[in-house]
Amino acid sequence: MGQETSSLWVEPLHSDHDRQGFSCGIAPLDRYLRTQAGQDLKKRVAAVFILTPDGKRVAGYYTLSQCAVELDALSESLQKKLPKYRLVPVTLLGRFAVSREFQGRGLGEHLLMDVLYRSLVNSHHIASAAVMADAKDENAASFYRKYGFIQLPRVPSRMFLSMATVAKMFS
Repeated sequence: MGQETSSLWVEPLHSDHDRQGFSCGIAPLDRYLRTQAGQDLKKRVAAVFILTPDGKRVAGYYTLSQCAVELDALSESLQKKLPKYRLVPVTLLGRFAVSREFQGRGLGEHLLMDVLYRSLVNSHHIASAAVMADAKDENAASFYRKYGFIQLPRVPSRMFLSMATVAKMFS
């Protein structure tokens, strides 16, 4: 990453992070980090990762979970590349946000590359055929498309990037 991200790092959410001070401008994403993220961690339903400049402030965050998608929800071209199982294991990028204070610095790309690399590494231990993201609006969908994500035909807000494509990005 460039100089703008050299003093920022990604780490798992912990109690020293200032979740109350985070604001990305999208109320559900702000509310999630402030009120729900800790519970999701404790219940092991989502892993929450924070982008921070100092171990306290939250410049951005994302969540990862295991998930499965029905094979017939994918395009025919994707279906042909996968085994004929009813459900295909994927890594779900459920929430993704950059604080207003840090927007406009390329940190969305920095966070997404961390998501993809972490997902690829974990796919060697727990199978995952792709990274799937929920695009909250057209701006988010456009952002994901820039990195090769495609929309699922039956659920347009769901975006899909094969792990084979992710692996090529880091080879």
